Amino acid sequence: MIFNNYFACSIHGLIRGENMELGRDSDTGGQVKYVVELARALGSMPGVYRVDLLTRQVSAPDVDWSYGEPTEMLTPRNSDDFMDDMGESSGAYIIRIPFGPKDKYIAKELLWPHIPEFVDGALNHIIRMSNVLGEQIGGGKPVWPVAIHGHYADAGDSAALLSGALNVPMLFTGHSLGRDKLEQLLKQARLSRDEINATYKIMRRIEAEELSLDASEIVITSTRQEIEEQWRLYDGFDPVLERKLRARIKRNVSCYGKFMPRMAIIPPGMEFHHIVPQDGDMDGETEGNEDNPASPDPPIWSEIMRFFTNPRKPVILALARPDPKKNITTLVKAFGECRPLRELANLTLIMGNRDGIDEMSSTSASVLLSVLKLIDKYDLYGQVAYPKHHKQSDVPEIYRLAAKTKGVFINPAFIEPFGLTLIEAAAHGLPIVATKNGGPVDIHRVLDNGLLVDPHDQQSVADALLKLVADKQLWARCRQNGLKNIHLFSWPEHCKTYLSRIAGCKPRHPQWQRNDDGGETSESDSPGDSLRDIQDISLNLKFSLDGEKSGASGNDDSLDSEGNVADRKSRLENAVLAWSKGVLKDTRKSGSTDKVDQNTGAAKFPALRRRKHIFVISVDCDSTTGLLDATKKICEAVEKERTEGSIGFILSTSMTISEIHSFLVSGHLSPSDFDAFICNSGSDLYYSTLNSEDGPFVVDFYYHSHIEYRWGGEGLRKTLVRWASQVTDKKAESGEKVLTPAEQLSTNYCYAFSVQKPGMTPPVKELRKVLRIQALRCHVIYCQNGSRINVIPVLASRSQALRYLYLRWGVELSKMVVFVGESGDTDYEGLLGGVHKTVILKGICSSSSNQIHANRSYPLSDVMPIDSPNIVQTPEDCTTSDIRSSLEQLGLLKV
Repeated sequence: MIFNNYFACSIHGLIRGENMELGRDSDTGGQVKYVVELARALGSMPGVYRVDLLTRQVSAPDVDWSYGEPTEMLTPRNSDDFMDDMGESSGAYIIRIPFGPKDKYIAKELLWPHIPEFVDGALNHIIRMSNVLGEQIGGGKPVWPVAIHGHYADAGDSAALLSGALNVPMLFTGHSLGRDKLEQLLKQARLSRDEINATYKIMRRIEAEELSLDASEIVITSTRQEIEEQWRLYDGFDPVLERKLRARIKRNVSCYGKFMPRMAIIPPGMEFHHIVPQDGDMDGETEGNEDNPASPDPPIWSEIMRFFTNPRKPVILALARPDPKKNITTLVKAFGECRPLRELANLTLIMGNRDGIDEMSSTSASVLLSVLKLIDKYDLYGQVAYPKHHKQSDVPEIYRLAAKTKGVFINPAFIEPFGLTLIEAAAHGLPIVATKNGGPVDIHRVLDNGLLVDPHDQQSVADALLKLVADKQLWARCRQNGLKNIHLFSWPEHCKTYLSRIAGCKPRHPQWQRNDDGGETSESDSPGDSLRDIQDISLNLKFSLDGEKSGASGNDDSLDSEGNVADRKSRLENAVLAWSKGVLKDTRKSGSTDKVDQNTGAAKFPALRRRKHIFVISVDCDSTTGLLDATKKICEAVEKERTEGSIGFILSTSMTISEIHSFLVSGHLSPSDFDAFICNSGSDLYYSTLNSEDGPFVVDFYYHSHIEYRWGGEGLRKTLVRWASQVTDKKAESGEKVLTPAEQLSTNYCYAFSVQKPGMTPPVKELRKVLRIQALRCHVIYCQNGSRINVIPVLASRSQALRYLYLRWGVELSKMVVFVGESGDTDYEGLLGGVHKTVILKGICSSSSNQIHANRSYPLSDVMPIDSPNIVQTPEDCTTSDIRSSLEQLGLLKV
């Protein structure tokens, strides 16, 4: 398999290819090194043409200028001939996407509101790069991504949205998991659950990890412990059910709409070519002579040694940032209370970089102060080193120093997802003492180069360190075992396994890219010309108006029953021609300066392609009267531009297409007033036709193929019907129905339920949990102020439909303006962020938040981009002039 175009996301922290500032803060740790080295190693593998690591561009006065560079090439570590074989755009790159507050570096917990902006920027880069590679190596056809990999919860959330927008496989690596962190913090009893959530936005993080499980083909873990003890805490993963589903798939037996990501254990890799443990290290001295003088000691050695009264003693080395979960204080206590250990060894604590304690985060400062107090309590001056600064290039020398003194490396963390520092230590010939919780168990099983301990047991930590330092034969055996087996953790080994896993994924890409008819996606010859793509809904409008199920899915055979295939084809051809004629008429009527040439095929595309701006009306009012009033105000605010044809409109709603049709009729509006209709909460997409003789709507069936990933179909529908019945049985009195299936409002990609008793309906988070536990992957939306529930494909939504329009027709997201109320359906948050502009109509939908947002798993404030320049609010009960003023404020209209 050729991996021409591969993308990874790691969006927090400070990421660069050289001189990484690991330990600078809690966001710039081992994950940064892992993702950079993985990208670099993949870019050097045979069959891989280009790898892009997408991260945040940070142009802030308090960070280095290099983090503001849009692009950085990752040069291969050990491949002298690689440069000669590279193509024009091949290799591995860090691509920095601007999103979030400009000129400000912020913690990962504050990035959640800005993720949609990252997704839109990343999508723009990916499409541009696909086209560039298409010109270079794809014969003019876009080179689509083979996969996208999210690292940590925030990038997992981003990768899920990108995977859905691009229709490509997704991989996910958690690095550390929110549910496990929540349990650990609750055990420590320092913070209440509410305080934990306020500090770490932990519930938003957990929901992102659940979505990553919903969307991922493969979840890559470092250890089996991560699967069995950490991922099993999640609603969306059950090891037992996963094995059952895999067995059913192998036997080609139906899984009834249930899906589970594959778990792949692939330990992180490491570069070893520059590490050459010397025999002199074993003796604790490296002597020089006149012919071969000893090289001068690295500066970091003297920086550490100045702390020690007796610098010749073995060094016990810990390399971890000052974070409570790293458990450094227990290590200092163990050392301080064990006199034999203090007599035999020194302790070195490399706890990141700092200028002053007052400038550190409160958490890090608290840990460091605790360490200093313990040093004073046990009078460890002259026995403990804790240097303020070190460079990333100093880290190998720090390991060498510990090995030279016949010391030991220790990782005492309460839980360690993997433990890359343990691999690094082993490569330098250092025996290890490590926590028995997490990845070190698997590392020790392979390397057999040390001892595992209970991190909560201070005496156990001291005994293990003393045993290795005192028993020289054990020390030497552990050292040799580590050096003998370390190649099993090399990057080439990691990448081989990694790429084989990706090769096992079923390829996915947009269906319109298939070249069945000899055409290709371009303005002159688009798959949009295909009769499979455009079907006039007037042919089956009577079905959609009477019952949505048979009219909107594209999977119904009722059309063929009305006539033979030839007749149907003829009618479809007429519908396409009518649509094209309508576009031509509209162009002439509007006085557009765009030339419409039959040979260019411009008339065969939706009208929205020619607009200067697209206004998306996504106002979730309690009644159609409120929506109608808001719609007319918005239209009137830009009447001049609308008449000229520079502004187009999209109606985005939870309503069905037949409800939209009735809404338009009741408001004396024409379907041709809108370029497109996003309905059923984003599970169906229609375009308007301009020739009323052939019907008002055209459905985009390619959109269905784009969003159907993991759609449970009939198995999901039956589960939902049972759930609705159980809710009624549990909560209803006197046989009253709480909620019922709404067959007339359902389509093949949206199962709708009517809510008779909103107060008795379980919150949206409960329904999501019920479905995830059963491995049913879908997007549950409470809409119309809680009176309806729409269940749609997991990666479908109204905001994703806008990204589809960008992908499908080239409609720039930055040229879209989304109108929303103060609140809305439970997919409301997705409409706020991104590169599009947002106008919040104050006073509209203000009551909805009390009904359906109160029982969210995290507060809406966690995900609302408060200070975004792309968002404006109108005054309360806004007028037409207020709306126009808001648009002028956004720079969209001339004052």
